[in-house]
Amino acid sequence: MTFVESEFQISKDVQIRFDWTLDEIQNILKKPLIELLWESQQVHRIFNPRYKVQLASLLSVKTGGCEEDCAYCSQSMHNASDVTDQSDFDVLGVLAQAKAAKAAGADRFCMGWAWREIRDGKPFESMLEMVRGVREIGMEACVTGGMLTDLQAKRLADAGLTAYNHNLDTSPEYYEKIISTRTYQDRLETLYRVRAAGITVCCGGIIGMGETIKDRASLLKVLATMEPHPESVPINALVPIEGTPLQNLEMVDPLDLVRMVATARILMPTSRIRLSAGREELGKEAQILCLLAGADSIFYGDSLLTTSNPSVKADRDLLAAAGVIVNWDE
Repeated sequence: MTFVESEFQISKDVQIRFDWTLDEIQNILKKPLIELLWESQQVHRIFNPRYKVQLASLLSVKTGGCEEDCAYCSQSMHNASDVTDQSDFDVLGVLAQAKAAKAAGADRFCMGWAWREIRDGKPFESMLEMVRGVREIGMEACVTGGMLTDLQAKRLADAGLTAYNHNLDTSPEYYEKIISTRTYQDRLETLYRVRAAGITVCCGGIIGMGETIKDRASLLKVLATMEPHPESVPINALVPIEGTPLQNLEMVDPLDLVRMVATARILMPTSRIRLSAGREELGKEAQILCLLAGADSIFYGDSLLTTSNPSVKADRDLLAAAGVIVNWDE
């Protein structure tokens, strides 16, 4: 049997499942770390044999003044965080930053609007122009802008939008302790509209907000029982920000982030698991463990909306040390 035949046989044995139970997921999360990493790496090697990592840059187009009361967010008008409410609907300026991100090695450009829901009119027309422009320069385009209508989703799809980000943040059971201005069902309905329009789904969550392991498993269960699975699953660690209700929480144990990444990889073998917020607070070793566990994408650039991110040089050094395949190697 050749190597290719052997690898194909193994891949056939790894089933893509949509019927994961809460108990199964909790048991995976609680496995001895070495055993968990061994299992997730086997899955990762099958579906990403070259260990390729996608680089995505994120720009805050509309910052601050959001009507939602997310307890973790510095952009909420309900929180005392020091974030200036500002909007940049300068299409050419945003596209210039997209071109700079591409030149630095990114192949996905993500644009964020601090909104409860997408607003029609000039802001939405600008968003559509930005999406078209990002696609025209040869990059994937991702937008996060809160809830949206069926018609807005269709127009974004027609503009060429690659992905829409709409995180679930935490478990259904813990959600009301973090956000009160919308419901979990609101979030799910937005995801349904995105999927129905033919746009890929970018959806993940945050750990370190006071939730339990059961809550983390419950979040993963919601994601892993979607059919199909989200194409992109961002795993974030809370960065406590002064002026938010969660400002006094300590940073989560880096190994808890490793466990979430590994478990997500096992549950959703073909999804892109994106190592997201909180990465700057991780050491090089913890980040490499996350890549080993199954993360195959990182946010790349000096900032993530209103929090800082490792520098481009630091990331280049990290990825080179890890020996993974990135865009500039091709």
